[in-house]
Amino acid sequence: MIETRALTKTFRDKKRGEVHAVDGVSLTAQPGRIYGLLGANGAGKTTLLRMLATLLRPTAGTALVAGHEVTVAPGLVRANIGFLAASTALYGRLTAREMITYFGRLNGLEDGVIKNRIQLLADRLDMHDFLDRRCEKFSTGMKQKTSIARTLVHDPAVMIFDEPTLGLDVMTTRAIVRFVRECRAQGKTVIYSTHVMSEVEKLCDTIGIIHDGRLLDEGTLDELRARHGRQDMEDIFVHVVGGET
Repeated sequence: MIETRALTKTFRDKKRGEVHAVDGVSLTAQPGRIYGLLGANGAGKTTLLRMLATLLRPTAGTALVAGHEVTVAPGLVRANIGFLAASTALYGRLTAREMITYFGRLNGLEDGVIKNRIQLLADRLDMHDFLDRRCEKFSTGMKQKTSIARTLVHDPAVMIFDEPTLGLDVMTTRAIVRFVRECRAQGKTVIYSTHVMSEVEKLCDTIGIIHDGRLLDEGTLDELRARHGRQDMEDIFVHVVGGET
């Protein structure tokens, strides 16, 4: 489970002064469910996810991930999560297999376990055609699949996806969405950050709308439709963040 209470991250900017990138966010993500974090670029999604992944220290508030507080036991949090960040690069001279193996060893896995996990992940993500090619030659989709595989090699209970389909073609996007659904079916806790309305509608059990660092509303798609009197997720989002009547 992921649980945050009044989680806040404040930065100081020379021009704007104090900036609340995340402003008092409280949410709960449950095992076996996908929590969709929906917001425009700059809404605070990535900052929030980086605090959950222990990459940023909160200014205030608390966050529990897999039963561990992010500021008290960051090592235990990292051992229980897979965090796919849009900005994480691959080392071009390694093959996909070598990259995944490296991250498996970082997570303390034995080589036999890593070999089995690579086989499983390559099957699920359709990676066998490029598993032994160098990453420097990869398409965007190949890179993203490799990034996902190295993120999940230790089979974490909590999955955090930060805009995983950004810049991908339709077929690769479908493969990744299918894989995220499989993570839910395995009982993993999944947070899925995106600004793509159709992905939220098709994929997420609970939807949280974030804007200017604040969580403005959350609920199932049916709950949001009933609350705002709109059927289309884009219409609901614009109503919530822009105040349309």
